[in-house]
Amino acid sequence: MTTPMPTPLTTPMDTPADSAQKTLFVHNRSVQNARVAAAVEELERDWIVARVDALDARTPTVPSRARWVEELEGLLAGEREGTATARYLAEEATHAQFRYVVREFALDGLTEAQNFFPAVPRLPLKAQMAVMRVLIDEFGCGNLRQAHSKLYLDLLAELGLPQEPEDFLDTTSDETYAFLNSFYWLTQRAPHTEYFLGALAYLEASIPHAFRTQARACERLGIAHDRYYTEHLHIDTFHMKEMQIAIREYEDARGLDPSKLWTGALLMSDLIGTAFDTAVERAREAV
Repeated sequence: MTTPMPTPLTTPMDTPADSAQKTLFVHNRSVQNARVAAAVEELERDWIVARVDALDARTPTVPSRARWVEELEGLLAGEREGTATARYLAEEATHAQFRYVVREFALDGLTEAQNFFPAVPRLPLKAQMAVMRVLIDEFGCGNLRQAHSKLYLDLLAELGLPQEPEDFLDTTSDETYAFLNSFYWLTQRAPHTEYFLGALAYLEASIPHAFRTQARACERLGIAHDRYYTEHLHIDTFHMKEMQIAIREYEDARGLDPSKLWTGALLMSDLIGTAFDTAVERAREAV
């Protein structure tokens, strides 16, 4: 039996077997001609645009940047209490189950931060500088060995998993695709840049705690290439501060709608939390 070649990420996928989220991911990474742009707009309108509108409608107004910081700290404090799925992965998951979770997030690790760049020209100059300092770190300050995607490649290699993003198109869940797809909208098509700033500020602030789960699992399971996770424990503490600087500079230059920062944070908290919990639960069922 001949194994079919994986479809390149640069080719939009329209076959009935592909979910809306998978199709959207491939479209997002394709050449943006009129047909692709129209398909992206339609898929996003029925998903993330409606979701953000609903969040805006039901979320209480956040009156100031200071209150936004308080709300974010409260959200993070609640999440630091941990979940049953996080505890399972850290303390009980088998090597095969951990490998399953690593595979599930491979498209994230292999394309990390690539979809953040379109937000830069939408920011005032001083806010651009803060966001660029984050992005420079994501790409290892130009050192391939330090680049986060290279660290993920090292982890994949140790676990005997493929090295190319195309190899994971058919094994990634819709929940993970939704997390990945959200930043394409947030950076390029969201009507308010505060959604992006709030989402990324939440993500950078949450990861130093969240990745302790994976770091602990690597230690327990004897996985040597754990640096993808341990590096985030260190560097994202710095990134958290840079994102607050970016938000402050944005407010100074253009004014700020803190409620939209909060919507972005709540959106991202839900998307990444759902993707992680789904991955661990499916790992437990599958292997």
